[in-house]
This record gives sequence, C-alpha cells and structure tokens, in this order.
Amino acid sequence: MNFTEALKACNMIAILRGIRPEEAEPVGEALIDAGWRIIEVPLNSPEPLKSIERLQDRFGDRALIGAGTVLTPAQVADVAATGARVIISPNANPAVIAATAARGMISLPGVATPTEAFAAVAAGATGVKAFPAEAIPPIVIKAWKAVLPKEIPVFAVGGVTPENMEAYTRAGASGFGIGGALYKPGMDAAAVGEKAKLFIEAMQRI
Repeated sequence: MNFTEALKACNMIAILRGIRPEEAEPVGEALIDAGWRIIEVPLNSPEPLKSIERLQDRFGDRALIGAGTVLTPAQVADVAATGARVIISPNANPAVIAATAARGMISLPGVATPTEAFAAVAAGATGVKAFPAEAIPPIVIKAWKAVLPKEIPVFAVGGVTPENMEAYTRAGASGFGIGGALYKPGMDAAAVGEKAKLFIEAMQRI
C-alpha cells in the first residue's frame, strides 16, 4: 500500500503515544478493522521500536506503519530497520527530512508557519503536519493551501476531534493526526476500536 492509496482509504493517522509492545498488535488490529490505514508510534513511548516492528510485521501489508517524534537522522535509520515506512516529527529538521527522503520513506514534519512549510517541502517532505492544530485554525490552513504546491498534503494534528474535522476539511486539510482523542496509554483494544469508528463515521458525514 502506498501513501496515496492509504490516504484514499482513510485520511487519518492514528497516534499511539505511550503504547507498549504487548498492546501494539491488538490495538493495531482494532484500528485496521475500523478502516484506518496509517499508524504512528511516537518514539517517546515505551520500547517504541519493538511496537513498530510488531505492527510492521503483522500489518505492514495492509497499512502504513511509522514512527512519530522522530528528531534525528539516526532515529530515521532505526525506524527504517524495522521495515516501517513513515517518519513523522513535531518539527521540520531538514536533516531528518533529507534522511527520510533518501531512504524512500514518507516524511511528514511538523510546521507552524508558511516559511517552515516551504522549507520542509524544499528539503523533500512528502507532506506537512500543521502542529499544534489548536493554534492553527482552519482559516490558516486555507491560506497555506492557496500557496503551497497542490500535491503537498497538509495534515491537522493536535486537538482534532470528530466535531472540528469538517471545518479543517473544508479549509483544505488533506487529513488528520489523531492522538489523545483516539488512544491514551492503557486503553484496551475494544475501546480504541469504538473511538476509531466514531472518527470514521465523522469523516463519512463530511
């Protein structure tokens, strides 16, 4: 599954911050059964590379698996070694973006201004994540989309709920990263699955 196919199937990225390796597969299965196709494990989670490897081994043929909070080129290499294909960061470090692009992986750095967004694109980013979205309202996304290259997707990440997705979508957001509203450490797979379905239903209403 490539990035375009994954976004067409479901334009939301599941952010599993704090998940433990033994929880990764059941939660991943609940997400995929609900229709999600991109799953991120932030590197500040417990034993994140183990969780990423388990998700990749089990679901890599059905979903894009990746890491979040990736801050250095060395971390890009560590994630690549698991077979995962997505690198997501809270910031736009050109060295991390370039290392990701050089490996043919998907690069989604965090940006908060048009200047950062254009610099990320120039460094080789696949798309950008408007972060934190609480501080970047839909009207700002609309302005960004008017000037950024049309093929560059913009994801709203941080504070996204089923209630505010429509406004971002109408402003031109290509998708969303969903963290605490979808998963919190210790949640069981069934609870995550129910929340995952609510987000899918919200997108289908837009």
